[in-house]
Order: sequence, then structure tokens, then C-alpha cells
Amino acid sequence: MSLKKIAAPFYEKLSLVLVGLIALGYLVILGKEVLDPLIFGLLFAILLLPVSNFFEKKLRLPRSASAFAAIVMLILFITGIIYLVGSQISKLVDDWPMLKKQVSQSIDELSKYITSAFHINLDKQMDYVHNATSKLMSSGTNVIGTTFGALSSLLLFYAFIIIFTFLILLYRRILLRFLIWVFNEENSGIVLDVVENIQSILRKYILGLLLEMFIVASVACTAFWMIGIKYAVLLGVIVGLFNIIPYIGIFSALVLSTLITFATGNIGDVLKVGLSIVGIHAVDSNFLLPVVVGKKVQLNALISFLGIVTGEMIWGLSGMFLSIPVIAILKIVFDRIETLKPWGFLFGGEYEYKKSAEKAMKTE
Repeated sequence: MSLKKIAAPFYEKLSLVLVGLIALGYLVILGKEVLDPLIFGLLFAILLLPVSNFFEKKLRLPRSASAFAAIVMLILFITGIIYLVGSQISKLVDDWPMLKKQVSQSIDELSKYITSAFHINLDKQMDYVHNATSKLMSSGTNVIGTTFGALSSLLLFYAFIIIFTFLILLYRRILLRFLIWVFNEENSGIVLDVVENIQSILRKYILGLLLEMFIVASVACTAFWMIGIKYAVLLGVIVGLFNIIPYIGIFSALVLSTLITFATGNIGDVLKVGLSIVGIHAVDSNFLLPVVVGKKVQLNALISFLGIVTGEMIWGLSGMFLSIPVIAILKIVFDRIETLKPWGFLFGGEYEYKKSAEKAMKTE
């Protein structure tokens, strides 16, 4: 006597899905210290894989040596960027007395405006400033200790990224064999297809972002130099680096650049810098980004923005960087699993419609 399998009702499936998502989210937050550098290591390993293969196949280096050589090239590239930014910041530090004088004059002008506009006594304003300053100085030791702790944690985080990148490059074939083994040999074609697509899309996406960062930084440096801003290179590099963060990064660059310009220039320069950044962002988002980065990850704007916000809530700044690549990986997986294809369509619906429209035009 055969028993028919009774399908679970919708509310039961929905409850299981919600419980699973809550448990997964809790585990992701709990495992941030390991998963965060691991995912960064995976992205860097995908980016450096062609370099490692070149050293291994063309130059006949052992796999460990080829992976190490690729890591050294990555470290040299990052060191070059840090040196460029650091050299500009050192110039900013050298002009610290002038910056203090500029800020002091700005504060005096602001206090006079507050006195005339809101009729607040100047002595009360100065008392408030002195009280705030004394509180800040009294907590200076804690601030310094927190700063050194954050710096040491950041260096340890970078060290973990480098280690994970090297180990993923070294054991990449073992990891691939493990995936094929886990999902059974008959599904090896699908597994290989997913892995190849993830590598191709993420590599193009990362390289496109780096190229876009270089172009935006170059244009910003040129624009600030033409305006006559003293720290044109520093502000241009800041705009290029922050532009990597979709949607939100450009506003952070705008605030930081205008503050530095205000401390070293006048209101006219601040307005020119602000308008230049807005203009660069408009050209970048409407012309440069589609051409250079393109639709590599094929995610619609709604899902991308939700992913960035969710990533910031879960992992902070690193979550904002990793949100788009992680969602892109999920979309590739969803598109190849029959029951999850609606989710893949949701992540990139507008591009799916364009594909179907192009196919219809070709068949006509």
C-alpha cells in the first residue's frame, strides 16, 4: 500500500523559510570575524587566479610559489595606493597650523553670525565650547587607546585576508573537487558552470570597478587642480576610492572633500568642489559606469540598494563592499536551480526582460 506524500501548506513553508533566514542571519553576524576576511580572500583569489595560473603554467613555478608571487603583486599594488594617500596626508599634517588658524577664523565668524541671528550671548557660546573641549581632552586617553586598538584590529584583518587569499589559491582544486563531490558527480556540469560564471562575472566586476576608480580619481584630480585647490591629488584620490561604494560612497566623499576644502580655502572653493563632485558623479553614473563596469552582475537597482543597506546593518563598511558580489553569487546559483529561479529573476528582473525582448527580436 503506497502512501501519497501530502504537500505542506504555504504558511508552513513560509514559517520554515523565515526561521531559516533568521538562523542564517544570526550565524552570519556571529561569524563575522571569520566570514568577513574569508569572502574578501575569495574575491582577491578570483581576481588573482589568472596571474597565479600564468606563473604556474608559463613560468613553471610550483603552485605555492605562483600563489605567493600573485599575493606579492597584490600587496605591492595596495602599498602603492597607501603610499600615495599617505604622502598627501603628510602634506596636510605639515600645514596643520594654517588649518587651525583657518578653522579658528571660521568658528569666530560662525559665532558672530549666531549672536546676531539668534541673539545668543558670545560668552555662553565660548563656555559651551570650552566645556566640550575639556570633556574631549579628559577622554583623550580612551580615544587614543581605542584608535590604537582599531588600528591593530585593522592590520590583523588585512593579514587574515592575505592568508585566506593565499590558501584559496593554493587549495583551489581541492575546494572545487569538494564542491563536485558534495553535490554528486551527476551534477558536476552544473557545479562547474556555476563556478566558472562566478569567476568570470566577479573578475570582470572587480576589474571594472578598479578601472572606474582610476578614471574618476584622475578626472577629479584634474578638475580640482584646474580650480586651484591646494590638496587636489588627495581630494581626487578620496573621490575615486569612495566612489567604489555604490550610491552612498559619493556622498561621503562630497562631505569629506568639502570639509577639507573649507579648512584650506574659502566658500567659493567649497562650492566649486561640491559642484565638481556632483558633476563627476552624474557623468560617472550615467555614462562611465555602464560602459566600464557595465551590467556585469546583472542586478536591478532596488536589490542592489537593499543589499548595500542590509550589508551595512550586518557587517558595517565591509558589508557595503561585499553586498553586491555576494548577491551576484546568489543570483548565479538561483538561476541554475529550478525551484529558486523566481528569486534569480527578482534579483535581476529588468535584465531578464531585456534578454527576452532581444531574443524575440532575433527570432522575428
